[in-house]
Amino acid sequence: MRAAVSVRFSPSRLCMLGNSMSQRPLDSTARRFFVSSSKKQTTWGFIGLGRMGFPMAKNLRAKIAKTDKLVVCDRNSEATSKFVKEAGASSSGTQEIEVVSTPRKVAEQAEITITVLPQPSHVKNVFHNILEPALKPTDPERLFIDCSTIDPTSSREVANAVHCTAQGRFVDAPMSGGVVGAQNGTLTFMLGASSRSGQLVERVKPVLDLMGKKTVHLGEQGAGLSAKLANNYLLAISNIATAEAMNLGIKWGIDPKSLAELINTSSGRCWSSEVNNPVPGVSPGAPAENSYEGGFSVELMKKDLTLAMAAAEKVGALSELGQKALEVYEHVEAQEAGKDFSVVFRWLGGKV
Repeated sequence: MRAAVSVRFSPSRLCMLGNSMSQRPLDSTARRFFVSSSKKQTTWGFIGLGRMGFPMAKNLRAKIAKTDKLVVCDRNSEATSKFVKEAGASSSGTQEIEVVSTPRKVAEQAEITITVLPQPSHVKNVFHNILEPALKPTDPERLFIDCSTIDPTSSREVANAVHCTAQGRFVDAPMSGGVVGAQNGTLTFMLGASSRSGQLVERVKPVLDLMGKKTVHLGEQGAGLSAKLANNYLLAISNIATAEAMNLGIKWGIDPKSLAELINTSSGRCWSSEVNNPVPGVSPGAPAENSYEGGFSVELMKKDLTLAMAAAEKVGALSELGQKALEVYEHVEAQEAGKDFSVVFRWLGGKV
């Protein structure tokens, strides 16, 4: 989902988001889809139905109580229509989904709102739209779970805006596992949330369990994103190394499946070699099986690597391989824009 304006959260404005900025509606109308709905127990919100958000929201709708309501928002009307069709088809005729035009309309109804957005600017714009003017208080306290991969500084700015205006609680919970993990509900979430009372972490974990298999609490708000960027820094490099190693072995005449089997039972094993192997015909269901369509785009990998390197520079951590990896992804993007980042193998000239 792309935001209409760019909003900068500065420390001086965290508790007084201005009225001068406006958020263009994400859709022209609000639409409700009732399927023999009965008494509602909880209203859930989901903002961002992209490659990751769409299957996550589907799993959420499938696992929450049938009497609960899910309110969704995305600027892409095709995505919302498709979601209603697919989620409704799996609802056994007892679930309710509502499509609304702005993030604000989600937050006004939902007790728990989950956001999955591409860039820091999108997260800031969405929460500016949500928080101004102030939302009415709720009991239990409104909960915002941001699963976007952005920089920790931007996330803390948004969290401060939520907390100091007493409009709810905000946690960061980026995920790992890719589109396949999102579809299968096997994601790992990296949670950054206050542990002062323990109640917040215990409230968030069952929500994330509806969309994944594991949640690791890394520390205070922002810590989840720091861990995610460290993980994706490693992923960016290991993906290139896997593509180069597979290409090398194939050129030596080794069968790619046999090579992958060897690697995945040896010290070279990694997610890129086992789950998302870049060579077609090796990992069932991987993007390489579908001409590198779907999956985690080259653009998003480049974005995460850039964020990780910027964060590393702030704390004085060396990232010797990062710059070269970034150059590779820039070249790959120029030729293979929109493809899964494992398309590095094809960019290298790899053939089966």
